[in-house]
Amino acid sequence: MMHKVTLIPGDGIGPSIIEATVKAIAAAGVAIAWDRQLGGVAAVEACGNPIPPETLVSIRNTRLALKGPLTTPVGGGFRSVNVALRQEFELYANVRPALSFEGVKSVYSNVNLVMIRENTEGLYSGVEHFIKADGVNIAAESVAVVTRSGSEKIIRYAFEFAKHHRRKRVTLVHKANILKCTTGMFLEIGKEIARGYPEIEFKDRIIDACAMEMVMNPAAYDVIVTTNLFGDILSDLAAGLVGGLGLTAGANIGKHAAIFEAVHGSAPDIAGKNIANPTAVILAGVMLLEHLGEFEAARKVEVAVKDVIREGEFVTPDLKKESSCGTKEMAEEIVRKIRS
Repeated sequence: MMHKVTLIPGDGIGPSIIEATVKAIAAAGVAIAWDRQLGGVAAVEACGNPIPPETLVSIRNTRLALKGPLTTPVGGGFRSVNVALRQEFELYANVRPALSFEGVKSVYSNVNLVMIRENTEGLYSGVEHFIKADGVNIAAESVAVVTRSGSEKIIRYAFEFAKHHRRKRVTLVHKANILKCTTGMFLEIGKEIARGYPEIEFKDRIIDACAMEMVMNPAAYDVIVTTNLFGDILSDLAAGLVGGLGLTAGANIGKHAAIFEAVHGSAPDIAGKNIANPTAVILAGVMLLEHLGEFEAARKVEVAVKDVIREGEFVTPDLKKESSCGTKEMAEEIVRKIRS
């Protein structure tokens, strides 16, 4: 079966790591017709728009996209490209697994958690303004929008994810002791929904206590569901527990579209130097394959990535300082293992 997927190479190191992912997916035997489109700085340079209409049309048609890191241009008039895509396609669920890799030096070797973050509301809703006096900005206000419908969607998604992936616990993270209306409502809705999933253990944690416990004992967590800002912060904390953003992928899921991505930046300082770690975006490709129902191919790619990292011979310098292996060489070894 031929799948149609929008492909956005991105900025900086994006094109090189996206190309590695395309080759890995092809090696796994999955036929994909890639519709290549622009986004970020590359799109601004080509047509003056960080999210060209053609890119939006492509995603509407394919309902799927794999993208490299996008840089939001500096200057007025440009909003975050990633946030704009999430809001444009109502990609309400951000899914970020954090998994320990054998062969990667990190504080813990037993991390295996999934962060599920509400993706369109909270303080990222974009409802903010300045308060002026005599023409001077003397204060600024941002409104955290938390709706019942948005809360129900993301919390139910977390429980269904746990059920489908045979996860045992869902922890809801909040600050209901202080933010009693917004995260208080989020917590109450979580308690209501949890009663419909008696087979899954449900707990709640205040955000600061959760952050401390994740650092001290990450094995206490399985699936975490939380609001937008808290999830943004805790996702990077989780990545730090397993070796960094270069090893973590992300998915943005909505009813009518899904976008899979590397969650790290475009790293323009190392673009073209053949030293960028392709792991994160290749694992985003694994998540894409799972979404397509290509589970056997997904496992092939995932196992190949883990094997290459564990063996440590063909890995980029961020994983092994003395390594002379580059992006292309690591990708080639992953492809070789997929085919073997």
